[in-house]
Amino acid sequence: MQFNKVTDGIVQELKAILGEGNVLIEEEKLDMYSRDEVSDKLWEKMPEVVVKPENVEQVSEIVKLANRELLPITPRGGGTGLAAGAVPLSGGLVLSLEKMNKILEVDTENLFMVVEPGVTTGEVQKTAKAQGLLYAGDPCSADSSFIGGNVATNAGGNKAVKYGVTSRHIYGLEVVMPNGDIVTFGGKNVKDVTGYDFVHLMVGSEGTLGVVTKIWLKLMPLPKYVADLLVPFADMQSAIQVVPKIMTAGIIPTCLEFMDSLSIKAAEMYLNKKLPYSDAGAYIICEIDGTSETQVQDDYETIGKVCQDNGALEVFVADNMSTQERIWKSRKCYAEAIRMLSPVYCMEDVVVPVSNIPKALEAIERIAKKYECKIPSCGHAGDGNIHATVLREDRDDHEWHDLKDKVLEELYEEVYQLGGNLSGEHGIGAKRAGAMDKHMTEAQLNVLRSIKKALDPKGIMNPGKVLV
Repeated sequence: MQFNKVTDGIVQELKAILGEGNVLIEEEKLDMYSRDEVSDKLWEKMPEVVVKPENVEQVSEIVKLANRELLPITPRGGGTGLAAGAVPLSGGLVLSLEKMNKILEVDTENLFMVVEPGVTTGEVQKTAKAQGLLYAGDPCSADSSFIGGNVATNAGGNKAVKYGVTSRHIYGLEVVMPNGDIVTFGGKNVKDVTGYDFVHLMVGSEGTLGVVTKIWLKLMPLPKYVADLLVPFADMQSAIQVVPKIMTAGIIPTCLEFMDSLSIKAAEMYLNKKLPYSDAGAYIICEIDGTSETQVQDDYETIGKVCQDNGALEVFVADNMSTQERIWKSRKCYAEAIRMLSPVYCMEDVVVPVSNIPKALEAIERIAKKYECKIPSCGHAGDGNIHATVLREDRDDHEWHDLKDKVLEELYEEVYQLGGNLSGEHGIGAKRAGAMDKHMTEAQLNVLRSIKKALDPKGIMNPGKVLV
């Protein structure tokens, strides 16, 4: 697709819509919008202009202008993505939603929160908790990621094993379509099968079909009792093979995470704090919640026994907030900690059936040995989502790109042979679009292309993402 350039006249039109302070053209200000959290410079591109709307009407006017002038639009949230999904690879406009950051309503009677896309996930969680409620979406980047970005990628997170990914909590969306029309589907009705399920078509569409400007989030009562277990194992296979046993013990954990030895060491370095059994081969981290203290205690004792019967070195139980936070810091700092091992890396997001996690981790270890590289892994054991990160270390550019291409090609092949897929929660973005094109059937791709063509005939919405 050949797009037009942003002219001085277009910049003046944008300033008339938004005000001068909400239109950025200075190079030093544009730079921070040229990348997301992907560390490789291959996935960086400067926008021609950044616009910061403050309401849906302004978003609509921006999109109408871009549609008229054939300008590419890259919607952007907090910039915490890991798939180059918010990088303006075709130039044009970055539409930053950072100023649309209001919590519009907390409905404690119907258990809904209505928010704009620029609210951080952490703020949503805190606001719900202050009302004795739970918003169960819980990505590790909650303090910095925007809820709009969670919607765009259908983010998962730590609590997905029990409460599901973002799509389970989205009941309504207001969206500016690629022609500038403002549409709303869904809302506070718990059941709604009126027409096509537009809401869940938009969730996970990564800004390629429209701009989400308002979100109806489902809340639930806050669990009264929570306990966390930190369970070290001598090696990764012993740890991961206990996961199906936990999942079939008659208990649904809130969270069920794993970390390998490299991830544990990296977390220890990053936190500058000695972790329990930091020389272990792996951790399993498990959270249980419920309405009864007795029930929670019974559940963690059952899970603890399953772990001890299957090779656990120890079972640490944290049943107060302070100790729970210490346990979770080691897991939630994974992305930041990996940078201490290698500032440049390639973090993958593959997903396989839970029963095939041991085989997937064996394949990752085998690939790492074959190419003499390090691939620390951690992730969401309860739903089969593995974050395997290829480290560049001291390789030059040519060596690094050659290594990365070979490792990813083999990794994806192994994952698909195990019944898995490319991404569990980070999305496809630009980074994995070529791989998706290779591994999907032509019939599947034609369905997706037809949807894109129907809703965005000029191809202005986040071009180069998801579909190549």
